[in-house]
Amino acid sequence: MNKTMKLVALGAAFSFGLISPSVNVQVESTHTNSELSVDLGTQKASAAVNDHGVDWSVYQGAQGKFGYAHDKFAIAQIGGYYAGRGYVDQYTYPTQVQYTIAQGKRAHDYIFVDGVTDRTTMKAVIDHYLAKSQTPQDAIFALDIEQGATNTDVVMYGLDYIQSRGKTAMLYGYKNFLTANLDLQTIANKYPLWLAEYPNYAVTPEPNYNFFPSFDNIGILQFTSTYIAGGLDGNIDLTGITDNGYTKSNNPKTDTPAIEAGKEADNTPKKNIAEGMTVKVHYSATNYATGESIPDYVKGVPHKVLAVDGRKVLLDGVNSWLDRSDVEILDANTQSDTAEFNGVFVVDSWQTYIGKWYARNDDMSIPVADYNNDIPVADVTLTDRYGNPLADQTAQGNNGVMEYFTLNGNYKVLERSGSAIKIEVDGEPVWLQVAFAE
Repeated sequence: MNKTMKLVALGAAFSFGLISPSVNVQVESTHTNSELSVDLGTQKASAAVNDHGVDWSVYQGAQGKFGYAHDKFAIAQIGGYYAGRGYVDQYTYPTQVQYTIAQGKRAHDYIFVDGVTDRTTMKAVIDHYLAKSQTPQDAIFALDIEQGATNTDVVMYGLDYIQSRGKTAMLYGYKNFLTANLDLQTIANKYPLWLAEYPNYAVTPEPNYNFFPSFDNIGILQFTSTYIAGGLDGNIDLTGITDNGYTKSNNPKTDTPAIEAGKEADNTPKKNIAEGMTVKVHYSATNYATGESIPDYVKGVPHKVLAVDGRKVLLDGVNSWLDRSDVEILDANTQSDTAEFNGVFVVDSWQTYIGKWYARNDDMSIPVADYNNDIPVADVTLTDRYGNPLADQTAQGNNGVMEYFTLNGNYKVLERSGSAIKIEVDGEPVWLQVAFAE
């Protein structure tokens, strides 16, 4: 599972291994009667063929990313609690839920928990993120525990507390880590597991059940971190648990702001597509209105509608007309949105990419700061600490000299997501903390 901290993601220990020939794994499904039997030599393991879905962290962006048109659910990271660091909220979470609902799919939650060994802290962490949850009551709220100190009593307490608050409690992790650090059988006797097991890092659109983490009460199998080229976690629902919180037609049973925005988009007829709305291009779309092929990088990601002409729409970043049947509405809001940043900010560091320079202010950036938070120098005015422009606009570089700057534009807002805002600066998207915007 991809997490907020790149170091954590790189250091995650993955478990490998075949199911023992002496074990006959039977996973019953309440969602479908279809089954897939996998020959394991002298024995067979049967696992229900069920709905496919994905799970997301900050690395899938504010819009999220599905692997295939048949995906039915997404489990989005609200944030996490990291030993020695505390809370790290995911600014991408609210719109990931909104866009999932807008596409008629089911959204669920997970939080990363590292080094929580007492009930008081576990309750505080869960309360912190339950307050931010945008999914319906009864939807999944999973604890992701795959590193750091932990114990069975606190994990069981956390799952009990989640369940008491009206969510579906699940435990995510790698079997080897969980069995080495917890009494996993006791937990599985009461709560469903979401276990990960990968055969390799080749693109894997379907589970390889020869690599199945044999254990009781597995509700979801995360069978790959390379669901598509470039990386994406792929999951399969083995029991129908991702239906929790939703009707048979995938409608959320209760509403939140993200759900309401998603439902508005899902219920807006395509004939009402208007300039300013946000849409995505279907994976199945093949040709522009002019007949040229639509490249894959255009599909499945959000685009603003720049113009509408009858059945044709012109999209930001595409600059070719498409038939409206080839797009899906993600956000029906058409209101023009701009923002200003009128403070005086410290240049914490200068960054350069492909010969172009950028300024970074750590307070304005979204943790963990990277090139997505860096401001092109074309819009930076160097000042003194009081905001008075300097006569010499030559930057001193990363040499310990305190430098200050202002941003003097009224910037187009490309996206708002929780505590973050994406603006267009010198033709580039920049994510900053919304608290600094006016």
